This record gives sequence, C-alpha cells and structure tokens, in this order.
Amino acid sequence: MEQSHRPAAGKGWPFSVGSLAFLAALPLLAVVWLAITPTEDLWVHLFGTVLPNYLFNTLALGAGVSIGVLLIGIPLAWMVSVYNFPGRRLLDRALFLPLAMPTYLIAFVYTDFLDYAGPIQTFLREAFAWSGPRDYWFPSIRSLGGGIAVLTLCLYPYVYWLARAAFIGRGARQIEAARLMGEGAFGAFRRIGLPLARPALAAGVLIVWMETVNDIGAVEHFGIQTLTVGIFDVWLHLGRPGAAAQIALVLLTLIVLLATAERLARGGRRYHTDNAQGGADRRQLGAAAGLLTACLLFMPLLAGFLVPAGRLLYYAILRLDQDSVATFWTLALHSVTLSALAAVICVAGALILAYGARLSPTRSIRVGVRFATLGYGVPGAVLALGVLTLTTTADLRMADLTEWLGGTPAAILGGTVFALVFALSARFLALAYGTIDAGLQRVTPNMDDAARMLGATPGVALLRVHLPLLKGSWLTAAALVFVDSMKELPMTLLLRPFNYETLATHVYQLASDERLEASALAALTIVIVGIGPVMMLGRGSSRKK
Repeated sequence: MEQSHRPAAGKGWPFSVGSLAFLAALPLLAVVWLAITPTEDLWVHLFGTVLPNYLFNTLALGAGVSIGVLLIGIPLAWMVSVYNFPGRRLLDRALFLPLAMPTYLIAFVYTDFLDYAGPIQTFLREAFAWSGPRDYWFPSIRSLGGGIAVLTLCLYPYVYWLARAAFIGRGARQIEAARLMGEGAFGAFRRIGLPLARPALAAGVLIVWMETVNDIGAVEHFGIQTLTVGIFDVWLHLGRPGAAAQIALVLLTLIVLLATAERLARGGRRYHTDNAQGGADRRQLGAAAGLLTACLLFMPLLAGFLVPAGRLLYYAILRLDQDSVATFWTLALHSVTLSALAAVICVAGALILAYGARLSPTRSIRVGVRFATLGYGVPGAVLALGVLTLTTTADLRMADLTEWLGGTPAAILGGTVFALVFALSARFLALAYGTIDAGLQRVTPNMDDAARMLGATPGVALLRVHLPLLKGSWLTAAALVFVDSMKELPMTLLLRPFNYETLATHVYQLASDERLEASALAALTIVIVGIGPVMMLGRGSSRKK
C-alpha cells in the first residue's frame, strides 16, 4: 500500500478554506439573491425594453472579438513557433505587450486619433481640400466595429500565448514528422497543428469572452450598450439595483453557458505529447520571406501597443507641469495603496487555499476552492453590485443597532476603501491561487514528511519550509494582482469612496470628457507598471520545458 505523504491537516485548515470560500463567494451570492427576490418584479419590463439590445450587443461584440483574436493570434503563434526569421526572439516576447495596455486606454487613444477632430481626418481634409463630412466617408471608431477592433488589439495575446504553447509543447515533434513525410507548411498546420491546439484555442477564446464582457470603459466610450453597461445604467442612472442584479444574472448565465460549451467542445478528448526534451528545430526562412514575416508580425505590436503608448508619452511630456505632477502623486498613492492591500490579501488567501487543499484533498475542500476562485470569471460590475449590496445591508443593520443603543447612525462599510479592497480581493484571488498552487505542486511531498518528523505543525511547515520555497510564486502572484488592481475600472468606479480618485478613474473621467492629454501621465503610469509582469509572462512562456 502506498504510504501517504500528507501531514495531518487537523480541523483548522478545512475550516479556514471553507470560511475563505464563503467570504469570496458572498458578493456573487448576494447578486443572485437580489436578482431572484427583488422588491419589484422588472423581468417583463426588461425583456420588453432594453435587455434584448444589451444581449445582442454583448453577443455580437464577444463573437467579433473572438474571431479577431483567432485570426491574429493563431498565425502569430504558428510563425513564431515553426519558423526562424530576423527579430523572431524579440517579437516572441514583445507580442505580449498589448496585455499591459488597458482596453479603455487604447480606446481613448484611437478615438483621439480617428475622430473627426483627430490628426488623421484633419490631415485628409487639408490634403484633399475637403470642407466637411459630406465631402468624404470615414469609418466611425465609435461603433460596434470600432469596439471589436480595439478589444481585438488588446486581447489577442491570450490566444497567441496559449496557441504558441500548444505548437511548441504538444505539436512540435508531430509537426516536424509531418513535414518530413512531405506535408507542406499549410497542410501541417491544418492537419496537425490546429487540431492539437484546439483545447488551448478554446481556453484562450473563453478568457477573451470574459475580458470582453467585463469591459466598461471602452464599450461605453464607443456607445456600445452591452450587459455590463446596462448594469451601470440601470443601477446608477435609474436607481434600480434589483433590475441591475437581474441583468447581472443574465450575464452570469451567459458566462456559465460559455464555460460549459468550451468543456463540451473538448468532449473529453486528451492530447498527449512525447517525452522529448525541447521542441523541433525551426525552419529558416529566406532573407526576403523572413523580412516580410517580421514586418507582418510587427503590425499587431505596433497597433496594439507602440502607437497608443507613443501617443500617451507625447501627451505626458506636453503636460508635465507642476500641478499635474502634484495631482499625479496623490492618484498614484491611492492606486498603489489599494493594489498593495489587494495583493497582500490575495496572496495570503491563495496560500491558505492551496496549502489547505494539499493537506486535505477531499471533495469538500476542492468544492470550497472552486467557490473561492469564482471571482475572476465574473465581471467586475457584477461583483461590485454584490459588495455594495452586502455593505449597504450591513450598514443598515449596524445603524439600527446604533440607534437602538442611543448613538448616531453612520455608514461604516459602504463607500469606503474596505469595500473596494474586498471587491478587488474577491475578483483576483483566483489569479494568485493559480500561480501559488502551480508552485506548490512542484514542492516534493518529502518536504512535508521531513517537517512532520521534526515535530513541525502544518502551519509552521508552511511558514518555515514552503513559504521560502514558494518565494518566486507568491511574488509573481502579488505582482499580477497588483497590476490587475491598478488597471481595474468597473469596480473602482462603483465602489471608491467619495472624492477618492485613482489613476484608472482619473484617466476614465478626463478621457470621457475628451481631455486625454490631461490624463496622459496617469495613463502612461498604468501601462509602465503592467509591462514588467507581461514581459515576465513572455519570458516564462518562451522557455522550453
């Protein structure tokens, strides 16, 4: 009989995992409860008025972006994985950089470029002596098509990343074998590479869908009425939180259906690879073909990162005055404080979840971990609605108690930094858990045995043995949560305290008022902070396992 290598967990760790799972899932449960028990039944009204339009726009936007990221991400991953050409190693990592550019920033920049008063149309009018829009036609960036294009430029790295890993990891030897047997480049791609990459592509598209339905800044700027925008409108402008919760429930149902469809599309198929170390040798392209390939692969990087970042840098230099710098430091302090708190909480929670599951890998623990990590698949606006519902209810109960005791009622939780940090932690806990759990899986169980033989409790073993071994993992998790919290817009807009602005909300408000140049320094800071973790992702994915 195989000897167990797991130390005794006791009752403390399962209780901690269960409590953490309950707290993390509480905002989502609050939204579901608010939707199914509203003070007034608005389902018929919603279905008869705004809900069909919200749903259609969401589906159309998600489908368009999915097609766009596949059309860009798959060819990029194939060319980088299979061929050698000038600049391949640099492009291999640089193609991840659009992930550092929040969608609302690239939307603001391209609107500034392509609108009627922007430099492109101004140049065309001056060059051809056109006097107004009646003299020429120019595609509108503030449209569904513009939203699809902008989100595609930001999100294609997800598909590129996962498809590239599939081509190099699973398919390299099979693709090389097909080429040796006389199969052409397109035939090897169609018959070997694409089928092997299908699970990775499905996962990438699912992530893109979730990022798309979570977006609020870009789609609202372009006037696209999606379900997420509907939650904002119905909640903030009409004052109907129950109706907003019902729209949120429709959005949650859509996400569950997408995740289920992705799992069913896999159909239980498994894709195996050989045990050979490294991938197959890449084929060297000729000078002309290699240069052309490098230029083509450079275009998504240029459009998705270099042009927006260059524009922001130009505006930041123009507006680098004393007043803007003083305002910037206040905003940066708020953003860094919120992001650091969320990172610390998420790392601590992820350590409890991952180590608790290692100690007691029971079904109940696994279910608890899944509940605790639901937040990353839920749009920020939905979680914000849940957190606001919880904090408002708690404040009302405490106000009743305070009044009964003869005190003066006051809001304690709602509209505070606590509520915002709680929402950020609930959303990004899954991000930290995935990173730390992957690192913990690489720690041999013999370490647990050695610690137990020396008399260490599981908690002491975690602090003195596993935590030092996991230093790279929890630092990476903290960096990822920190950067995503810096960029997060929907929850920050809805839950921030009064007169408490962050870099993201500052950029959103000024750019929405067509004052992008005034927000450029804050916007550029968000981008620069995101570059480090994104390049770490590119560097890590380029290593051959």
